[in-house]
Amino acid sequence: MPQMANIVVKKADGTTDVTYTQMIPSAGDKSPAIWRNNSVGTAAAFRPQLDAISQSNGPRTARRVNLHYMYPTTVVDSLGKTQVADRFLLEVSALVPNGMPDTDLAEAVAQSCNLTAATLIKDSIKSGFAPT
Repeated sequence: MPQMANIVVKKADGTTDVTYTQMIPSAGDKSPAIWRNNSVGTAAAFRPQLDAISQSNGPRTARRVNLHYMYPTTVVDSLGKTQVADRFLLEVSALVPNGMPDTDLAEAVAQSCNLTAATLIKDSIKSGFAPT
């Protein structure tokens, strides 16, 4: 079981690092681990956040890991109050079979995560359309 830690990723410029700070470690099944990008926004509600939740499937033959990412955009209204105007959401769900050999699982995780980082997939998400 991995230990909670900060996560450092590149910003859209491909050069600048941004840190998602560990906020709350998971307390066990169905309890989220939460990271937040504290370099954005003036309050917690205005900051990007990643939640990770895990649990066994029904027959206990696999583990389900769900990731939920939220990146808000804010506006200042006519009274000077900052509000969330919109949110980008990304949800990822992985079913990890208990009986899969470690080498196959490692390869499946590497390839699937690298596919989501591929330029074509990023461009599809940015445009809101699947490739044609």
